[in-house]
Amino acid sequence: MTQPPKNLQTIESHILDLQELHPSASGEFTGLLNDITFASKVISREVRKAGLVDILGETGDENVQGEVVQKLDDYANNVFMRCLGTKGQVSIMGSEEVAEPIFPDTSQGSGTYIVVFDPLDGSSNIDVNVSVGTIFGIWKKKNRLANVGPEDVLQPGRELVAAGYVIYGSSTMFVYSAGHGVHGFTLDPSIGEFLLSHENIKTPFRSCIYSVNEAYEPKWSPEVREVLRQLKYGRDTTSTRKDAPGKGAGMTARYIGSLVSDFHRNLLKGGVYLYPPTLEKTEGKLRLMCEAAPLAYIVENAGGYASDGHQSILDITPTTLHQRVPLYIGSRDDVLWIEKMIAEGESSI
Repeated sequence: MTQPPKNLQTIESHILDLQELHPSASGEFTGLLNDITFASKVISREVRKAGLVDILGETGDENVQGEVVQKLDDYANNVFMRCLGTKGQVSIMGSEEVAEPIFPDTSQGSGTYIVVFDPLDGSSNIDVNVSVGTIFGIWKKKNRLANVGPEDVLQPGRELVAAGYVIYGSSTMFVYSAGHGVHGFTLDPSIGEFLLSHENIKTPFRSCIYSVNEAYEPKWSPEVREVLRQLKYGRDTTSTRKDAPGKGAGMTARYIGSLVSDFHRNLLKGGVYLYPPTLEKTEGKLRLMCEAAPLAYIVENAGGYASDGHQSILDITPTTLHQRVPLYIGSRDDVLWIEKMIAEGESSI
């Protein structure tokens, strides 16, 4: 007879426990997280059927980034649009797939929250059965009594009240933080519930894994190429830092090519993910608000760090909804070392 899981706490009950930490809570935030949870279950169901129904391939359209839209991108985006803020608690939604912010009807609620999301990260990989994911960040409206404006959606990651991601892989896993640790829940498809499987995740302070698309190396700056060289082959013996990552031996490369998948592995096992700027894309490629900032919030709550190469991702105030940034994220010591290497390399030019 199959034994039941050791922990039968559902994500809904975990969120309610979180609400108890805030006695004045209205329940709107709890309802919003439950909406996101439900949306991820619906998307997971369709991802599982990919290849069996006509949901693979391209729609023939391009999104605001100029990228070809996959059918599952479009489907996941529509699911989030329909599921989020069902009680009027969301005043602004921003999607990686939509050029401008969306302003839902808030007549039934307070319109307190702003949600920005990437509905299906890595969707171009799904037709070869590579794991994909959803990323989301939640901010609060700056003035609850005023009408929403640009200052409400363009907030730094430091102002996030919660963030999370869902990975649709060998199992579907929902990972989130609301500032009280990082917690992971695995979907049990037989009962349709996310059950607590990874409580209070802590990422290792230092690691031996790096994740980067090395095909772009010729397009990187000299200091970033030097970072990669030392990650691959070990720190120079002339270095004065004794505890540097990879000192005396190179780190191991692990790269899937799906941001959520690479980040998830490194969060649990330790590692550093790099997406440096290139000569053509000096501003970087990943989106600050719907990708970098939410993941930075999660990794910092797990003891890690995220940087654009010069400062914490969480300290960057966006100027546009779809602003892009370089990203170095993962084990804290590794990312701080990369920051130091880039600063030294730039100062020597």
